[in-house]
Amino acid sequence: MQTVYEAAGGADGLRRLAAAWHARVMADEVVSHAFSHGFHPEHTERLAAYWTEALGGPPAFTATYGGNESAVVWMHSGNGPHEDMDRRAIACFDQALTDVGLTGDDPVRPVLFEYFAWATNVSMARYHGSKDDVPADLTIPRWSWDGLQS
Repeated sequence: MQTVYEAAGGADGLRRLAAAWHARVMADEVVSHAFSHGFHPEHTERLAAYWTEALGGPPAFTATYGGNESAVVWMHSGNGPHEDMDRRAIACFDQALTDVGLTGDDPVRPVLFEYFAWATNVSMARYHGSKDDVPADLTIPRWSWDGLQS
């Protein structure tokens, strides 16, 4: 069976999706605030590498950038709850799926959407109170056609 990574177009497909999402969030007056302090110049490539690994592809993020889930969660922690921003980021992702040609009848679209919504609302939202609460040994969660893998 094809992985979600493969169905999404592999590394190139996820790079296009990351670029489309990043363009959408930078144009959003609320979500762009998260990037107002600046961001890594390779943000799109790093995000695509992270999604590659999370969605069943090779360990592109950990092998290339040497980070783990703890480093990613840490960047998203300590800012208090921000439900409106999260909803808008998810809406931007939904629009980015369309931007890259993943239409409503494509079977990978709802899987990618559910992954992103889960990652935004659960994985990245666990430590709103303090970055110091993020454990150092988190591993990148894996997502398949059936959702979160244990």
